[in-house]
Amino acid sequence: MTVFLLLCLMLVLAVAAFVVCRARALALSGGKIGVLHSLPGYYGWHGAIMVLLPGLAVLLVWLVVQPMVIESRISATLPAELTADDSARALAMADVRRLAAGLDVAIAAGSVTVDASGTPQIAGSGTMREALAEAGVALAEDVSPQILTAAQAYRGLSATGAAWRALAVLAAALAGFALAVRMTEPELRARNRVEGVVEGLLMAASTIAILTTVGIVWSMLSETFNFFSMYPAADFFFGLTWSPNFRGDSELGFIPLLWGTLYISLISMLVAVPIGLFAAIYLAEYASPAVRGWVKPLIEVIAGIPTVVFGLFALVTVGPLLRDYFAEPLGLGNSGSSVMTAGIVIGILNIPFISSLADDIINAVPQALRDGSYGLGATKSETVRQVIIPAALPGIVGAVLLAASRAIGETMIVSMGAGAAAKLDLNPFEAMTTMTVKIVGQLTGDTDFASPETLVAFALGMTLFVITLGLNILALYVVRKYREQYE
Repeated sequence: MTVFLLLCLMLVLAVAAFVVCRARALALSGGKIGVLHSLPGYYGWHGAIMVLLPGLAVLLVWLVVQPMVIESRISATLPAELTADDSARALAMADVRRLAAGLDVAIAAGSVTVDASGTPQIAGSGTMREALAEAGVALAEDVSPQILTAAQAYRGLSATGAAWRALAVLAAALAGFALAVRMTEPELRARNRVEGVVEGLLMAASTIAILTTVGIVWSMLSETFNFFSMYPAADFFFGLTWSPNFRGDSELGFIPLLWGTLYISLISMLVAVPIGLFAAIYLAEYASPAVRGWVKPLIEVIAGIPTVVFGLFALVTVGPLLRDYFAEPLGLGNSGSSVMTAGIVIGILNIPFISSLADDIINAVPQALRDGSYGLGATKSETVRQVIIPAALPGIVGAVLLAASRAIGETMIVSMGAGAAAKLDLNPFEAMTTMTVKIVGQLTGDTDFASPETLVAFALGMTLFVITLGLNILALYVVRKYREQYE
């Protein structure tokens, strides 16, 4: 029985428990709901929860434990040369799982049958390899007969485990059903129990976000420590050359990547902040409702365009335009991929982030501040400059920070518009790259996770995380400093 079908059966049992427990509560009340501790609906929800919680708990534990038990038993039957170390064992078990899935496909296609004992048999003449190939399952030539036998055993154990899993889960759900019906009495604090479960679910949901952050940071830290155990930290943080070489003699100084990241981000912010902020001020303070009604959606459409489209725009339009009309006439280069290309396009991408958020923040400034400024004789422009912008500064700083984080973390536009050269140069019309592009590059393709050339991606990611955290702390300091003037 599949997991989906099992979940459907548990849902049916939960609905039945809701109906039965609610009806029992009403019957015990004798038509006087006031004698019940809780409303009848709470008794029904209590019954549904009593079915779902034990069933889901057993299912979750089974899904975690069963693969480990099966793989432990199968790996013990494999030849010693296939389980010489952890990496060889993992590779062999990956082949076993893939072949087991292929057997299921072949059985569904009819090229392989199953006898009374559950052993796969070839439907026609030929070998098992040919039968699997007939079903569209291709095997590598170096797959040994031991792997194929282990795959057959893996499939059998998985089927047996699925059967026992269904029995255990349904037994737990039915036991919860019976217990819920038995507990349904007028004095049962059904509402308290249901609300306790809901509170627990809300706490679990909030905990997931925290654990996700902890997991991300821990995964980055652990691999970063591995990298620094292989490569000197001083050479990484202060090295001026980025030249990874998987054959050895790598120079992994991140200063050129940091420079490219900050340079491109600076240009993008010089484009996005003035345009976005001025657009927000115009829409919030000067534009008529009719103009605002069609200008604001047009600006926000930019946020819905995929970054790969912006990358193509940078590669095909902006890059050649800057090269032909600025770089070559000024003698600053002849490449269409440049810092200026990526910076301008990322700035265009970030305009709606700043304008939309700043517009909402400006509209949230109390009208009393505007009225007071006008009452003192200030013009609209003076009110915007001296009252509204300072009052909305915390929100504007948040919008700028969001755009800066987007600019620092952008990958596709940089890879297509700025090139892949890691170097230190002040010329904005030269090709450069960023930390995020190199993270993707170091983890793409056939990589060895035991080499510093691959693990450097985690060190770059951790460094980028620290930089972003520093920007957040700085923004919080600025917000608090200016907010105190208006409290």
